[in-house]
Amino acid sequence: MIVGASLAGLRGAEALRAEGFTGPLTIIGDEPYEPYDRPPLSKQVLKGWVPADHTALPRLRALDAQWRLGVAATGLDRATKHVLLADGEQVPYDRLLIATGTRARPWPNPAEAALEAVYTLRSRDDAAGLQQALAARPSRVLVIGAGFIGSEAASVCRDLDIPVTVAERGSAPLVGALGGVIGEIAAQMQRDHGVDLRCGVGVSSLEGDAGGHVRRAHLSDGTTVEADVVLASLGSIRNVEWLEGSGLAAGFWGVGCDAGGRAFDINGVATDSVYVAGDVARAPHVLYEYQFLAMEHWDNAVLGAQAAAHNMVNLEPHYRPNLLLPGFWSGQFGVNIKSVGVPPFGDEIVFTQGSVKDRRFAAAYGRRGRIVAAVTFNHGRWLEYYGRLIQESAPFPPPPPGWDRPDDMQPMPADFPEPGVPTAVPDVVLTGHDPNERRAEFRPRR
Repeated sequence: MIVGASLAGLRGAEALRAEGFTGPLTIIGDEPYEPYDRPPLSKQVLKGWVPADHTALPRLRALDAQWRLGVAATGLDRATKHVLLADGEQVPYDRLLIATGTRARPWPNPAEAALEAVYTLRSRDDAAGLQQALAARPSRVLVIGAGFIGSEAASVCRDLDIPVTVAERGSAPLVGALGGVIGEIAAQMQRDHGVDLRCGVGVSSLEGDAGGHVRRAHLSDGTTVEADVVLASLGSIRNVEWLEGSGLAAGFWGVGCDAGGRAFDINGVATDSVYVAGDVARAPHVLYEYQFLAMEHWDNAVLGAQAAAHNMVNLEPHYRPNLLLPGFWSGQFGVNIKSVGVPPFGDEIVFTQGSVKDRRFAAAYGRRGRIVAAVTFNHGRWLEYYGRLIQESAPFPPPPPGWDRPDDMQPMPADFPEPGVPTAVPDVVLTGHDPNERRAEFRPRR
């Protein structure tokens, strides 16, 4: 059984069949749609280039699966090996793959979140609704949060010549994912394209008119923004609530598992019949001091699901790890931003190629004398080079490719925010245990 009918669930199902599994296969998803691709939702769909219902993921092979769509999993009984569904049915399994992913964090005030034209952006329906609102030519859009989704949505607004204000509680856009040095470049990029960017401020409340349509927002600095469309881009929530009481190591950052996707129980013991993949998984990575990584990335969903599926139908010593080097890309304000590695793991940054002024450059992140990540702006062809250096634990500052060197190649503090800064949570998170913190809770098995 696979719980979660998105990218990881689909690719996991295909991998099971490719591995030779011929038994019954059930795929459960809380949305009524078959698996679809999410990256286009904040780009091509918002621009109106692609309808939201034209984003279905391609099928790579026949699945011969029973699809249970539009019904959520609400509980897991590991003793009897049953998944409880919202309609009351209990479905048995021999091997279970958890691929429930994440959902958008809603605006925290329910009454304000219910105002017309207040959106989040995660699902196909979210994107369709927001696209229709933008097509109606609003007088101003307010984007709350300047992570990747918020920044991409603001870029779409400017492409459509729609006035947009971005409110970010952090010091700059993308600061949680790429640090303050790159964040300042991203901030200037937004302002150069006409974005009314406000950093270091939060939104205290949203206000609607007599008809229940959002009209303005009150900011923490006492100012007011008039807007008739609001996008709350406040990060994501792992879908783990249905696992309460299951005895699995499930919590805020997802479900703990080993590098092969085998889920851990609350005492850190790897299970034999429950596996995890995609955004909801958190697993140790050899390149990052075996700290647990939670990755909201496309490649991680695919490769993690394939590794987990392989291990579901094979025995040791044939287990396969998912040791993906994290990577992502984002298109915004005419710039293609790509990254490899885990930038927040680094504490220093150095520009190694190109020109910051021209927004065509490469930069590397370092920690304790070795390179741990890299980011490029319109310079993505060099990302493979930096990826190899990271995998080899090459020294930091790294040797540049030999040309196109910037004038200043001195390392500087990367300026990442302290953990816990609102809306500054990166897409790849190190969730390893800090021995100075005493937040762990030991619960013996009953």
